Amino acid sequence: MAKLVALLVALVAAAGSSSCAAWELSIRMPTARAVEEAAARLDDEIRDAAAPLIHALRPLVGSAGELGRRAGVPCDSWRLAVEAYNKRDWKTVPASCEGYVGHYMLGGHYRRDSRVVVDEAVAYAEGLELAGNGREVWVFDIDETSLSNLPYYAEHGFGTEPFNATSFNAYVMEGSAVALPETRRLFRKLVSLGVKPVFLTGRSEDQRAITSANLRRQGYSGWEKLLLKPIGFKGTAIGFKSGERRKLQDAGYVIVGNIGDQWSDILGAPEGARTFKLPDPMYYIG
Repeated sequence: MAKLVALLVALVAAAGSSSCAAWELSIRMPTARAVEEAAARLDDEIRDAAAPLIHALRPLVGSAGELGRRAGVPCDSWRLAVEAYNKRDWKTVPASCEGYVGHYMLGGHYRRDSRVVVDEAVAYAEGLELAGNGREVWVFDIDETSLSNLPYYAEHGFGTEPFNATSFNAYVMEGSAVALPETRRLFRKLVSLGVKPVFLTGRSEDQRAITSANLRRQGYSGWEKLLLKPIGFKGTAIGFKSGERRKLQDAGYVIVGNIGDQWSDILGAPEGARTFKLPDPMYYIG
């Protein structure tokens, strides 16, 4: 800060008295709040750099923000519409937004957004008053919530290619998906508080063994249930997941929380006492 002040003073002196008024009009020293905000942004960047990786990929050039602002590519507005559930029933990410979505997912922005969601979830969980009977549960989606499939989607246009169930299921059977660190933090916090995690996923029953092994390898343990979709199920994601939550409730469980990356993870009664939506601009499940 002292160096900045000295530099500005020297520049004003060198400009001469005739131009001094112009300097006074155009130069504003940063306020204390601005300095604090800049320091906070730097802290975020340092934390992002030190955070555990969920993939070995990195953006090549630019940033999501710069790509989103390019003329004729309103991809930031498109992503907002997706996350706010204003845009529905879409099949693929617009081809012109592949670079934007890729930079968002691979850069620090996606992780920061996820961190904000999980920070709120942890704060809520810490304020819960549990009955002490071991019946409180928290529902977790798996794909793009508990486990990240970014390596797969990076090879398939970050959602710009139509979903291919055959290739995605082959990827699932590798059991190589990595944990989303923010969600794993919430999972472990809940276990320590006495809330029992329940996984509820659109993966099919024949993927139970590999999914369970994948979760354990990525540091998830101590869950109450792993609920998968019956083979041949023909209904909607909302219908399946709300039906499974109803079964939990009917069995005497109290759903204190519910987190997922899709609106179909958290819509449909009973949703749970509190729901949390993680970002995911790569695909839509209705």
